[in-house]
Amino acid sequence: MSATGPRHFTQPAAYQSVAGGPLDLDTALYDRIAGADRTSIEQFEIPVRSGRAWEVPAGAIVRLSSVEGPQVGDLNMWNLHDPRERFWAARTRQLHRSSMTTHDRFWSTLPSLRPLATVVADTLAEHPDAEVIHDLLGTRCDPYINRLLTGSDVDYHCHSNLTRAVQQHGLTELDVHDVLNVFQFAGLNADHEYFMDTCPAGPGDHFEFFAEIDLLCALSTCPGGDLSVHMWGPEAASTEEQLEHCHPLGVEVFTVDGAALAGWQQPEIAAYDGVNGRHGLRAVPFPQA
Repeated sequence: MSATGPRHFTQPAAYQSVAGGPLDLDTALYDRIAGADRTSIEQFEIPVRSGRAWEVPAGAIVRLSSVEGPQVGDLNMWNLHDPRERFWAARTRQLHRSSMTTHDRFWSTLPSLRPLATVVADTLAEHPDAEVIHDLLGTRCDPYINRLLTGSDVDYHCHSNLTRAVQQHGLTELDVHDVLNVFQFAGLNADHEYFMDTCPAGPGDHFEFFAEIDLLCALSTCPGGDLSVHMWGPEAASTEEQLEHCHPLGVEVFTVDGAALAGWQQPEIAAYDGVNGRHGLRAVPFPQA
C-alpha cells in the first residue's frame, strides 16, 4: 500500500483478440440459444458432501441450481471422447476474469485450446458482488491440504468427491483438475490473500452453460457448504457445525430447439501446426532476426 492508499491498476487486459476473433463472442446467438424452447433430458440432485459425473451432448444446456439454500459446487469438465482435453481454469481466468458469468467460456487445455462450453445464464450476474462470484482464483479443497493444515484426514473434500464421481467413467484422481467454484464468493483481500465468504445463492438461483462439444462433467457439493464458517484455522467450525450450512445442488440437462442453433458450429481444435504435440520438439535453432 502506498502512502496515499491502495493502488488501483488500470492496465488493459494482456490477452486480447481482434474484432470478430474468438474472444469477440456472438452474444446475440447465445442469448437466442438461452431463450429457445428446451426439453429436459436429465435431472438429478447431488446430496451434501458428495459428487456426481454425467455426460452432456454437444448443443445441450446444463443448469446448476441452488435447491434448498446456499451451497458452493466445484465443477470439472472434459472432452467426453478424449479426457486429456479438459477445462483449463488458468487460461480461462486470463482470457476473461477471475470469476465467470454470462458469455464467458470454459477454455480447454493444450494442444486443443478451444471453448468447451459457454455460460448462457447466471441469476447472480447483477448481484452487487458479482465480480467475485463463481470463482476461478481458488481450486478444489482436498484431503492432502486438510492433512497439512490440521493433521487429520477427511475424505469428503471436493477432490475426493470428484475422484469417486469419475471413476465409473474410467477416469482417476489424476484426471481431476482445477475447478470453477460455482456460486462461490471469493477473492483477494487487502493483503492480497485468498479469502472465501458466505455464498449468496438462494433457492432458484442458477448458472447455465451451453456445451460446445460432447462433455463429461462432474460436480461436487463442497463440504464447506455455503462457506459462512471457517474450515481451517483457529476459528474452524466442527464437522457438525459445517453440516448445518450444507445443502444439495440441482443439475438439469436440456436439449434446445434446433432452429435456435442456426449459425452455431462446434469449435475446432487450435490451428497451430504443433497441435499433436510434435512441433518444436526437434533441436532446431531459433530463427534470428
